[in-house]
Amino acid sequence: MILFWLILIPFVAGILAWIVARRNATAARVLSLAALALDLTLALGLWVRHPIVLSQQLRFGWFASLTWDWIPQFGIRFHLAVDGLALVMIVLTAFLGIVAVLASWSEIQNGVGFFHFNLLWVISGVTGVFLAADLFLFYLFWELMLVPMYFLIAIWGYERKTYAAIKFFLFTQISSLLMLVAIISLAVAHYHATGVYSFAYEDLLGTPLSPATAMLMMLGFFAAFAVKLPAFPLHTWLPDAHTEAPTAGSVLLAGLLLKTGAFGMLRFVLPLFPGPSRELGMLMMAVGVTGILYGAILAFAQSDLKRMVAYTSVSHMGFVLLGIFSGNELALDGALVQMVSHGISTGALFVLAGALKDRLHTRELDSMGGLWDTMPVLSGSGMVFAMASVGLPGLGDFVGEFMVLVGTYRTSPVLAILAALGMIAGVTYGLRMIQRALLGPNTHNWKLPDARWYERVVFGSMIVGLLWIGLYPQPVLKLVRPAIGRISQQAIQTLAMR
Repeated sequence: MILFWLILIPFVAGILAWIVARRNATAARVLSLAALALDLTLALGLWVRHPIVLSQQLRFGWFASLTWDWIPQFGIRFHLAVDGLALVMIVLTAFLGIVAVLASWSEIQNGVGFFHFNLLWVISGVTGVFLAADLFLFYLFWELMLVPMYFLIAIWGYERKTYAAIKFFLFTQISSLLMLVAIISLAVAHYHATGVYSFAYEDLLGTPLSPATAMLMMLGFFAAFAVKLPAFPLHTWLPDAHTEAPTAGSVLLAGLLLKTGAFGMLRFVLPLFPGPSRELGMLMMAVGVTGILYGAILAFAQSDLKRMVAYTSVSHMGFVLLGIFSGNELALDGALVQMVSHGISTGALFVLAGALKDRLHTRELDSMGGLWDTMPVLSGSGMVFAMASVGLPGLGDFVGEFMVLVGTYRTSPVLAILAALGMIAGVTYGLRMIQRALLGPNTHNWKLPDARWYERVVFGSMIVGLLWIGLYPQPVLKLVRPAIGRISQQAIQTLAMR
């Protein structure tokens, strides 16, 4: 039942926050914070218990599972299950949900109840995506997180919010429909092979498919996940959505929604379609490297701080795509670590951009400078997050990117070298941001308030997280390695069965 509560708590809390905000907006914020703190506590409790249940794992390596009949005539079940891969993403989801609530503490003053309703429903949908072990249920949660995110951008965004929200919705919805067609087609293929309707993940593994059919189905899944990742050239919705979204929306987009795309590739694309994944592996790795270099170059060219950080996400998620299709467990481990560390470092940079926008009423780097003199805590925190983003050793992003590069080198030395050039390019935009926004003389005579209490809590916890992953990533790797190894093994076994 704990898996069901992880989804239900933010779902119900969102409704309650909408109701109580009519009388007291602060009560809605506190309620949202408490609900997400409870979710984080439950997820960490699963993490603590996982070594105990590891020797008593359920089928397919799940160490917690919940199954209810839902639409039995079509083989659809309400099936939730968690392994190390899902659990680490759920912990990240609850943590960044808390960050999003705190980051919007003073920014959101209008429609506070409806804002937290949408925020918490996004969290509920993302959690469901990570837990769903039935593909029909997975699609339901995939769609659930789309609509509230649209409202977060369209209602509380900035100048071009409507354009950005519609663009985000269209890209995501069209690609999601392709995935729905692929899911139904896979279930029908399983029915023709076995005479039984089922959307269960375990049942659909190994479904006999012709090479052409498997390729088409794989591309249907990949389209939805590549748009969310986002992979070049399907990334064009991302800079607009990030730039126009409120701070909390940017945190959720960068930290969580992008990770659902990578998670889908790990959970579904590789195990369900091992043949097409191998055939297209080198092409997908090349796409990942293109995204790394393209995103870094475009980030350097931006003068808007949020837009710059948005393009860094294209670059960093290119490392994730590269690691996923590199074909070895070291690169897969690195991709997972990069997913977690990128969620923290880039989410923190968006919180910083929101804090500076609140004080300076601009995001233009040319209008900043000399902020260290008047805001040392904010500026110092911003320097740490910028250094994490460019891959400074000792911080989380370096661990993920280094593992991806080493794993990729075993498959393609040329692509590994080109990806390493992307890390070098990343240093240029990171140092440029620090120099233009934070350092230099205070020529504008800024006299601005430094970090508020909730900003100090956010920045402090995120710095601790980045240092933990950067200096001691073994707990994360130990948690996810059995799941990563199982994904590779499932892909090999499924390929042999076909």
